[in-house]
Amino acid sequence: MLLINESHPYVFILLGIPGLQDVECWISIPFCCMYFVAFFGNIIILIIIRSEKSLHEPMFLFLSMLSMTDIVLSSSTLPKMLGIFWFNLREIGFEACLTQMFIIHSFTAMESGFFLAMAFDRFVAICNPLRHSVILSSKAILAVGISVVFRAFLFFLPHPLILESSIFCQSNIIPHTYCEFMAVIKLTCGDSSITKSYSLIIASLMGSCDLLLTITSYTLILHTVLSLPTKKAGLKALSTCTSHILVILVFYTTATFTFVTHRFGPNIQPQIHISIANIYLLVPPMLNPIIYGMRTKKIRQRIIRWMGLRCRDR
Repeated sequence: MLLINESHPYVFILLGIPGLQDVECWISIPFCCMYFVAFFGNIIILIIIRSEKSLHEPMFLFLSMLSMTDIVLSSSTLPKMLGIFWFNLREIGFEACLTQMFIIHSFTAMESGFFLAMAFDRFVAICNPLRHSVILSSKAILAVGISVVFRAFLFFLPHPLILESSIFCQSNIIPHTYCEFMAVIKLTCGDSSITKSYSLIIASLMGSCDLLLTITSYTLILHTVLSLPTKKAGLKALSTCTSHILVILVFYTTATFTFVTHRFGPNIQPQIHISIANIYLLVPPMLNPIIYGMRTKKIRQRIIRWMGLRCRDR
């Protein structure tokens, strides 16, 4: 039943994962574990970067921005998702739904932007090390961070505005675990093809441009490394990039699968589509602190030192 407040519902009903409602309690276990790692892992990264002055460098400052983005992104979906799985709390208010949708899309765009910023930092550090501190000064880092946030807000603010002014004449049931734009726009009256195209084009162009510039940065880095006089120096330079390359591969691999399921949605089972969409929002925030914690020497040493102190205190 559609509960109407002028032109839009009072609430939406989130179905969760259609066809898998009987096993949602079991599905919630890995999701809960992923959220736990994502939330507390990124909190630890933030604490370490803030407390360790030697980590107050562009790469780690961008990493802290990425960690804050991951915390917000995962927290915007998982608590509600677990409420659906554990307590059957499937209702979500109209304004809350639009807010969740905006956070998901805009913070995903921010994540992509911060990956590009980190790639640019590695490019400058390896290809032009003498000017690294000049090019990426404190003001420049702040400007990049603000630009990434502003870009995400600018391009995805139309989503909730469009839905706020739309008339809903379909069911208020969303076959998803969270308020995803494509799922909500299908409930509106009239032809929504232009709006859907705008969303897909903006998301694909933004992601493609970021990925292309990131690949360009690493191509130039590889060219510089291969021209170094010694193999040891080249390997040492590349070692500073391995963590970043790994998290980029995870992010863009899941993003590509999600985009493909949107593009060819009618031909893909809803369980697969929604599961991939959930993985896209959970796996990168979970793996980012793990990869950076294990692969980044300064962070790894700080974690080991912190854990050692805790053990001695006991």
